[in-house]
Amino acid sequence: MGQVVALDELLIERKVWRGQPTALPPSAQPTGHALLDAALPLGGWPEHALIEVLHPVDGVGEFDLLVPTLARLTQGGEAVAFVAPPYVPYAHGLEDRGFDLRFVHIVDAEPSRELWAFEQCLRSGACAAVLGWPRKVDDHGLRRLQVAADAGRSLAFVFRDAKFATNPSPAALRLDVGRTRSVRVRKCRGGVAPAQAFVVAGHH
Repeated sequence: MGQVVALDELLIERKVWRGQPTALPPSAQPTGHALLDAALPLGGWPEHALIEVLHPVDGVGEFDLLVPTLARLTQGGEAVAFVAPPYVPYAHGLEDRGFDLRFVHIVDAEPSRELWAFEQCLRSGACAAVLGWPRKVDDHGLRRLQVAADAGRSLAFVFRDAKFATNPSPAALRLDVGRTRSVRVRKCRGGVAPAQAFVVAGHH
């Protein structure tokens, strides 16, 4: 049996190559929630990436989480697309929350075409952010969305039932929104997921 050498000794003697992860640049897309930005390794949303928002029921703050970002993008003249939303967005409500409706697009799609429409909006490069609620999407479908988000340099927000939280996901960021409007980071690109939870402020 060969001699047992401590790993530290090998590293000191440079006999083992130690890979250094490439540091990702800080995000240029703040979430609009100071505590969440401070908790995320990149200081905001992972850019050109898939962001998965898990929630147990509709209306627990999952959309409120994105309002500051979406309002900021539309105010800057950048397009935001809603692909087959489960409820028709209320135009006056969006305006009251700072959205410039000239840059808000609602894409209608049959259930069998939701994922395709979501992917095409992302790939187009015309949208700064695309939101989707696909009723049927597997790991392969999520990977397609991630690739499309990267190709189109867009933020991809996918809303899914919390029951999928235990399934693996290629998303760069996975957030759990609880019934009390608490947000917990399950997975994040660029570092370790913060342990603390964040509470989404309600609409006033």
